[in-house]
Parts: sequence; C-alpha cells; structure tokens
Amino acid sequence: MIAEIITIGDEILIGQIVDTNSVFISKALNEIGISVHQITSIQDDKQHILEAIEAAKQKADLVLITGGLGPTKDDITKHTLCEYFDDTLIRNEKVLAHIEELFAKYITSSTISDMNRDQALVPSKAQIVMNHFGTAPGMWLEKDNTVFVSMPGVPYEMRGLMTNYIIPKFQKEFERPFIYHKTILTYGMGESNIAMKIEDWENSLPENVKLAYLPNFGKVRLRLTGKGKDREKIIQAVDEHALKLYPIIGDIIQGIEGQSNIVTQIGELLVANDQKLAAAESCTGGRVAAQITQESGVSAFFNGSAVTYAVQSKIDLLGVSEDIINTYSVVSKEVVELMAAGAKKIYHADYAIATTGNAGPSKGNSDAEVGTVFIGIATPNGIISKEFNFGQPREKVVNKAVTKAFEMLLEEILKNSK
Repeated sequence: MIAEIITIGDEILIGQIVDTNSVFISKALNEIGISVHQITSIQDDKQHILEAIEAAKQKADLVLITGGLGPTKDDITKHTLCEYFDDTLIRNEKVLAHIEELFAKYITSSTISDMNRDQALVPSKAQIVMNHFGTAPGMWLEKDNTVFVSMPGVPYEMRGLMTNYIIPKFQKEFERPFIYHKTILTYGMGESNIAMKIEDWENSLPENVKLAYLPNFGKVRLRLTGKGKDREKIIQAVDEHALKLYPIIGDIIQGIEGQSNIVTQIGELLVANDQKLAAAESCTGGRVAAQITQESGVSAFFNGSAVTYAVQSKIDLLGVSEDIINTYSVVSKEVVELMAAGAKKIYHADYAIATTGNAGPSKGNSDAEVGTVFIGIATPNGIISKEFNFGQPREKVVNKAVTKAFEMLLEEILKNSK
C-alpha cells in the first residue's frame, strides 16, 4: 500500500516548529508494511488543501492529514474537507460530551465557550476517531477507493490516535507486505570508498533487497531493506547478505543500529574489564559526554567529564602547564595529552578522552588552522594523540571530532584487551 502524509500549518512553513508528526507517522506505517511515497507541507489555505488532497488521491491508497483542526478561525481543515467530500458539518454528541468532560475535569482555568463546543462539529460522512487527549477528534473518510484520515496537529494527540486506533485499523482492514530494515553502522571511511569496496556485494543483492547509504560526519550507515509477502524469507535474505559484508569491511563495522553502537561496545568492554572512562573536552563542548550518557547504565563505566573550554580552566582543573600552553599553543599535541592525563587522574579512570581544536569560524586562542583538532586518549599503558583537520563548518568539525574520538578509544581498548 502507498501512503501520503499532508501536514497543514503556516507554523511549519515559516520554521516556527519542526514537523515531528511526519517522522512518527512514517515510522509507524513502515513498521506495518505501508510505504510513504510523499510528505507534503502546506499552509492554512482552502485552495492549497483542496489541491493537495486531490493530488494525493491520484497516487496514494491512504492519505494522512495533520493540523488545522483547532477551534479558531484559522483552522479550516474540517470546512475544506466538507467541500471536497460534498458534505456538511453535524454536531457529534459523543464528541461534545467528551469536550465538556475535559473542561470540567482538567481545564479549570477556562470556561467552555461555543467555539470549544464547535470542536464537536464533524463531517457527516466521517467515521469519528475519539481523541482522548484533546478536544479535536480524528476523522476517517473515503473517496474513490482512497482512505483519508484527518488528525490534530498536536503531536501527543496525533500519536495517541495513530497508536490506539489508526494503526490497528490499518492492520485489520488492509493486506500489506512485510518490510524489514537492518542498518549497519560504520566509522572511519567515506561513502564513496565504501561503495567501491562493496560494489560486487551490492550488485549481488536480490531484487527484493535494497541498499541505501546514509552518511553523516565520519560515519556511514548502510541500510538494507527487504520487502515482500513472506516474513521469514525477507528476514533471512537481509540477514544473510548483511553477514557477507563483514569479510569485506568488517574493520569499519561498529554494530547494528538498534542493537549496538560504538558507545555500547566501549561500555561493554570497559565493564567486562572492570575499567572506568573519563573525558576532558574543549572544542567538542561536552558532546562526547552527552553521547556517552545517552546510553542506559553508563554509570557502571563512566566517571565524569570536564568541559574545559577556556584556557585557564585547562590549567586550574586539569593541571595543564601554563608554560606548555604558551610554548605549543592551546591547540596542540602536547596540550591534548596533558588534558587526557589530567582527566584520567582527577576522575580516577583507566581511560580518558581529550579534545582541543579550532572548530571555527575564527581561530580563537591559537594560530592553528580552522578545522584543526587534536584528540588524545589516555590508557593504562600511556597516552596517544592524533591531529586532524575536519574542514568546515563548525558543526561538521565538532561531530567528526566526537566520532573520531570514540573510534580511537575503541581501538585502544581492543588493543589493550588482547
């Protein structure tokens, strides 16, 4: 089945809010074998809405619409749907009772108005989807073998309708293929170089298994997607071809998305060896620590981090010699190694990551070129460091530095665990 998502709201088009609804809906549909072929964002304008839903009907079996169901005059979705379906609005007593109950129980600071009660006006041809988290109901309409589902734009209200009613109804009423994704995480090699190395493997993929490259700051995700009627055969085909990648690029594979990642691997190794980790960050501004602490259970191996952005904080907190900074500059091999040693000492850790560099756009306290980053790793057997230039812009430099720091750390842990 083919679906299209239409989001209605000027606030999306002017960048006032991010369209998280489409992300949620796309994932939910994909998990039950429904393919989203297009996502369209339009303004609160009757003609635009009419044109968008008619265009979607020509291509899609399912059209999911979010937004424009509020009580104010700028919310025109219901009236526009009535025009499109040659329908009229009627008061739904069940919806009205729900609205009045919500105001009586929870909205104590407001008096219910006629405008609020008008939320119970719905197209007469619509199947009503009760919204237990808000006042605007969802609506299910059909025309020329296409199903239209209109939902509130408030994310938690939309998610409630999708999870509790829309998705189960799709599963019950429609025959769908099975879709299976497996995403392999790689670090340290660019997209084009990976593509050259795995070209023969990629050419050998069967027609029902597709590969997508998803590059991002020093790492590339390789997403394998299988689609078909036989669930077991699809899973088997994708898994078997994923395993064939390991002899080709196993040295850069760092796990499977949703199962493990490089931080998980680092944590598992440190816990197994009863070892601890710390960090001292300058140019990465806490991103290393933030990525570590996204994982659950990190207190078993992560002792802490110091964001020593200013020069004086490197001296006061980490014990970096002022003479060393004056001699070699704050962006240098010598300084990053002392930062790593200082973090390892003050946090009583076995390993420590340290970063210092010029992320840009200006050079700051060093003459090193913009994009220059030094990464140091303190280990039980000493300290190693490397110099990189990650170019520009600033966000690219920071993200690449974080990725490379974890890559270097994992390499050292594996080396010292042998």
